[in-house]
Amino acid sequence: MTTTRRSTGLVLALAATTALALTGCDAAKDAAGDIVSSATAAVASAAQEKMNEVKDGVNAGGDVKAGATKTDGDRTVAEITATNPKDQSADYTIMVNFRDNDGNVLDAVVLTIDGVGPGASKSGTARSNRTLTGATTAEIAQALRH
Repeated sequence: MTTTRRSTGLVLALAATTALALTGCDAAKDAAGDIVSSATAAVASAAQEKMNEVKDGVNAGGDVKAGATKTDGDRTVAEITATNPKDQSADYTIMVNFRDNDGNVLDAVVLTIDGVGPGASKSGTARSNRTLTGATTAEIAQALRH
């Protein structure tokens, strides 16, 4: 009977320890998620600040397209193409958001494509600031022609 009580006590203690450990893991995951969210928000804010530095830029979202994402080393990249519909050369400053399948912003970068000739297209590569995991897409958050 003493062996049964010890075994039962051991099982209950192990279950309680496991429950605490799992709760701790959830808390750690939540804290890590909060840190990543804060870091992502800071990156997006810095990208927006860079966009705000562009003087005399006009909205050119229709001139710019994002290609499919792929992995390049430990970063995610996407080819971004600007097509200049105007009759003089233009530079483009483009904010690109990398998103997961749920639509969450994972990273934001600013890319400049200089010297796009009249009626011509030119491409550049948007490269994530950090390693991104899982399926991602690139979207044009903002594009300015100047």
